[in-house]
Amino acid sequence: MSTSTALPTGDAVVQSLPWRWGVQGRIFVVGGLGFMFDAWDVTLNGVLIPLLSAHWSLAPADAAWIGTANLIGMAVGAFAWGTIADTVGRKAAFTATLLIFSVFTLAGALSPDIVWFSVFRFLAGFGLGGCVPVDYALVGEFTPRRERGRVLTAMDGWWPVGAALCGFVSAWLVGTFADWRLPLLVMVLPALLVFWVRRGVPESPLFLLRKGRAAEARAVIDALVARTGAEAVEYRLPEPHEVPRLSPGSWVTQLVRVWRYDWKVTGVAWALFFSVLLVYYLALTWMPKILIGAGFADYRAFLTTAGMAAVGLLGVIVAALLVERVGRKWILAITGPLSALTLVVVAWVVDVPAAAVGWLLAFGFVVQVAIPVLYAYVSELYPTELRGSGFGWASTFSRIGAGVGPLVFAAWFWPALGLAVSFALAGALVLLSVAWMAASAPETRQQSLD
Repeated sequence: MSTSTALPTGDAVVQSLPWRWGVQGRIFVVGGLGFMFDAWDVTLNGVLIPLLSAHWSLAPADAAWIGTANLIGMAVGAFAWGTIADTVGRKAAFTATLLIFSVFTLAGALSPDIVWFSVFRFLAGFGLGGCVPVDYALVGEFTPRRERGRVLTAMDGWWPVGAALCGFVSAWLVGTFADWRLPLLVMVLPALLVFWVRRGVPESPLFLLRKGRAAEARAVIDALVARTGAEAVEYRLPEPHEVPRLSPGSWVTQLVRVWRYDWKVTGVAWALFFSVLLVYYLALTWMPKILIGAGFADYRAFLTTAGMAAVGLLGVIVAALLVERVGRKWILAITGPLSALTLVVVAWVVDVPAAAVGWLLAFGFVVQVAIPVLYAYVSELYPTELRGSGFGWASTFSRIGAGVGPLVFAAWFWPALGLAVSFALAGALVLLSVAWMAASAPETRQQSLD
């Protein structure tokens, strides 16, 4: 073995650096703020459905398009931005997503009817849909290997923060001003601020190596070593892998590569994303409407949903504490089905306010143990050149399900079968998904990214 090949690679050096809040932690915070806006926007669908149903006299099936258009836009954005991130770089994609979201959120607040509103919500969702896959790819590639599971799991802590802020702020705005446009407009200014901050985040050295930009990659790695105070060591830069050019067909190429890499792994990733997040989005989209129908006042329904989201922060903390000790698969196998079962209990007791609130808080806790572990797990199943696309396509599949699922739920299942049975059917999908995971997907705890 030659001396050069015995040296550690540059990406191995990055993954072995000590964790510093002023270095990797800054990227975690900036990436997490984008994730927070994703949560805020998705939660806002549940707030807007009852408000716009009254404002434009919408039937439930028509009101469902408020969430469906937004989530399908996020689905398109998830695979589009994941592919763009793998092609032009994490940083460029990381910066642009929130700008597009801000522009079309503002346009949505000026909509004259449900058709234009749905169009603008789709376009805002397209921009924001890139935040999750791009942010996870970038944060994961800057994070030391021994901390990666905890950090990627902790990323989901931004979700309950955003969802809770949406509920609390919306309850106050609607209760004080009674205007559905204000909950939309209040997001735009901080989103633009985060867009500006994102411009200072460095490009991922792993991406630069794959692109063949060795000098830039070495500069980023050397700066990281110096800023973390780690001992400088000699390292080598591996030969660059092929990175596809940005073209109309590049997303098809990446989709084929994701499935060709390992069809069982990709199938498990898609099934888990679809089923676990379907359960969560059903609750997030329709719970305010369900609670209002059960006799809750508007502001109380929004506050209850905000509480459901806020208690999820405790779930994220528990997930971060357990993920490296227990492993990804065991946590998902337990908390995924348990979250669905808890939601079924909510449906049984929804006419008893105290019981409904208690079980909703339990649901919010359990599901937010499952979701951050799911995100960390799927982001680790793929090598660097497919990480953005692999995660993005799984996210796309889940967003399609989350968009179409609540529409089907409101139009057919809920009226025909009732709340409890409809939620139980979603739970059955979670059981099937975790069984497939147990049989076909590897545990990724403490494994190298490549």
